Amino acid sequence: MCGKLFGGSLRKTRITSEALPPARMLSKPLHPLVAAALLLGACNVPQKTPPLVTELVSQDLGLSHEPSPPIAEDWWKAFNDPQADRLATRLLQSNPTLQAAMARIRGAEAELAGAQSQLQPQVNLDGSVQFTRLSDEYVLPAPYGGSWRWVSDIQARMRWSLDFWGKQAALIGRAANIAEARRLDILAARMALAASFSQAYLGLLVSWQNIDIARQAVEDRRTILDLTSSRAEAGLENEAALEQARTLLAAAEVDVMAAEAERDMAVHALAALTGQGAGAYAEIARPTATLDNTLPLPRTLPADLLARRPDIAAARLRISAAMRGRDAAHADFYPNIDLTAALGFQAVGLGNLFNSDALTAGAGPAIHLPIFDAGKIRAQYDLAGAELDLAIADYNGAVLAAVRQTADSLTQVQSLAVRRERQQAVLDSATRALGLAEERYRLGLSDQIPVLTAEGMLLQARRQMAALNAQLATQRVALLLSIGGGVAISESGQQGRGDDR
Repeated sequence: MCGKLFGGSLRKTRITSEALPPARMLSKPLHPLVAAALLLGACNVPQKTPPLVTELVSQDLGLSHEPSPPIAEDWWKAFNDPQADRLATRLLQSNPTLQAAMARIRGAEAELAGAQSQLQPQVNLDGSVQFTRLSDEYVLPAPYGGSWRWVSDIQARMRWSLDFWGKQAALIGRAANIAEARRLDILAARMALAASFSQAYLGLLVSWQNIDIARQAVEDRRTILDLTSSRAEAGLENEAALEQARTLLAAAEVDVMAAEAERDMAVHALAALTGQGAGAYAEIARPTATLDNTLPLPRTLPADLLARRPDIAAARLRISAAMRGRDAAHADFYPNIDLTAALGFQAVGLGNLFNSDALTAGAGPAIHLPIFDAGKIRAQYDLAGAELDLAIADYNGAVLAAVRQTADSLTQVQSLAVRRERQQAVLDSATRALGLAEERYRLGLSDQIPVLTAEGMLLQARRQMAALNAQLATQRVALLLSIGGGVAISESGQQGRGDDR
């Protein structure tokens, strides 16, 4: 390493000030000191090694060549439900998760400002007054030496890091990457909240549908009870059949109460998501969303999947931050060179402190050279390398999870669409079957059992249809969000890569 730095074999190379460009900024009497510091530091610097973990690229993921369709930022307006629009707006303004993410951004911006400040001169004012015994075997002669005196000192001290090896620049780049990643975390949090909100809102819609189904079951079973009562009065049905009809009607009424409780809990969940308490419960009415309205969904895994997702962009920025952190750790192997200056007053005795003779001043370079640290700097560099590998592994995990999530949603949307179509045929058939069974029962052409069987099959078909509608709507939203939703990722969020691996 020493030979590479100074241009050849150390035995054949004469170290001069001309061989060390940074040293030209310093005064010539200090050139030998700076040259020696640079030489000793350079001999102890290890070579950078590539990360042990390889970053996944989109070409290895089997993505299609078709890009994602354009998605509006307020995509939920496609449901044509003013209440959903109002609650979604409140969600993005008042949710505690988003507020916490905003606080983390402010913290990252403060860290960035702190890192940037280190490139500027730092000036401090220090002062002290001590009653001390001056040594009679040191600098001051008698009568000062060997006596107790007040010693006062006040100085303004300046220190300016020259950042020869780019350590501070790397730390600034790392802080900038972290700040940008946290901004993207807000977009990712918004997507996660949008998913939770859509599930909760669709859950409220399903609970209302379940109430409708339960109430319709009450009406159907009341009709059966009326038919059974009429037949029992005519002597065509026994008391057991009449009691069974009453039992089924009571069970349907219990189902109505259970569905209403489910609706109330969905209301509570929506209020909490949007940052509201019990006072908002009465304001959340039945959804009017049109679930069949078209959302802009892809047909295959889109080619731009990774570029559209804020969590992927944030993970990539964290790789860049880890790389710059490793660069900063690598710079610790080199000597640290600062410019320092001091101006102030020093005196023995309080009355002499601000005399012109008490003035003291000085300026020059300060060099800190790590010679022996018991492996501390090397351990810090190895830790930075491990953090880089961890960042790459986390990115790869996020990429694979994004691909799987999108593929699962595609499969679910396609499968549920076919199942819903077939379930509609089952529902239509069950509706006709119940009507025929009731008519035959009314005419005395059959007993109660076919009617009860047909009614149970119709109730099951209605519930399955409602569940499929909800699942399909939920998966369509999940697919839309898995390809990035309507968030807009800035160009800085997609870039910010380091130069050296």
